[in-house]
Amino acid sequence: MSARPVIRIAPNNQVFDLPVIVGIEERLFERAGLDVQFSATHADREKDTAERPIMSRLKEQQYDCGAADSYNVCEWASIDRLERGKRGGNIAALRAAVAAQAIITFDETLQVPRDMAGVPVVVQELTGSHYTTVQMLESAIGAEHIKLVNGRLPQMRWEGLKNGTYRAVTVMEPFISLGLKQGAHIVAASFYRGGEVVAPGLDDEQRKAFYDAENQAVDLINADFYKYAHHVTAHAKGALQPNELLRAFIRYKHVDYYDLTLFGRAYDWMKARGLTEGQSEHSRLVVS
Repeated sequence: MSARPVIRIAPNNQVFDLPVIVGIEERLFERAGLDVQFSATHADREKDTAERPIMSRLKEQQYDCGAADSYNVCEWASIDRLERGKRGGNIAALRAAVAAQAIITFDETLQVPRDMAGVPVVVQELTGSHYTTVQMLESAIGAEHIKLVNGRLPQMRWEGLKNGTYRAVTVMEPFISLGLKQGAHIVAASFYRGGEVVAPGLDDEQRKAFYDAENQAVDLINADFYKYAHHVTAHAKGALQPNELLRAFIRYKHVDYYDLTLFGRAYDWMKARGLTEGQSEHSRLVVS
């Protein structure tokens, strides 16, 4: 009997990786004839810092050196990483997680996006928190009045907000639910998808088997979300119980293959704002 093909996934935040976690846990990938495993632990990725160059973060580094075959990241970053990277690859799909990034604060003078003119918002540069913050504020206050500060991982941004170091931060779950639990409020929120970056060596049959199994995991999550919510709240280190995770800011749907029209809109938006140099052909290797 031949060995099952191995697909190694570089870890992202658990809120985004939940369908893969569930697919492994419930042996859905195994039944699909695949050996899917994470190339490192989620604890390993928490060693990333704001000071580390973006291409030296764990998931980008593991993909670039060949230790991982795939990872998910926000749609805009999937374009950016393939342009910056040495390995090349495909943006094969839009990931199953449909998540919100939210600007949160304890400051009562900050209530709506128009209050944010000139106010520092702490994000992680060139990640979903960065791109969505630009989108949330640009039409309200104008690009010239947006002030972004490059912070650290979401749990560090939350801690900085909580201890008064930061006035406003952009975070995703579980830190939106945790912030609301502890008295913060939302100034703005935006939902977005992510891109599934895959190595050129993964063939169409393997990708289809992977996404079919991941879609089965999505169905299990949607049928009994709180059976699996502990994987997401684990990121909060005990400060948020699984039943306290709100359903309003994260949902899961079947993977969508990435359409060239969507790619073009994202690419043009990035290029107009100086967020891509547009010099590499890697980002144009898109599977529709």
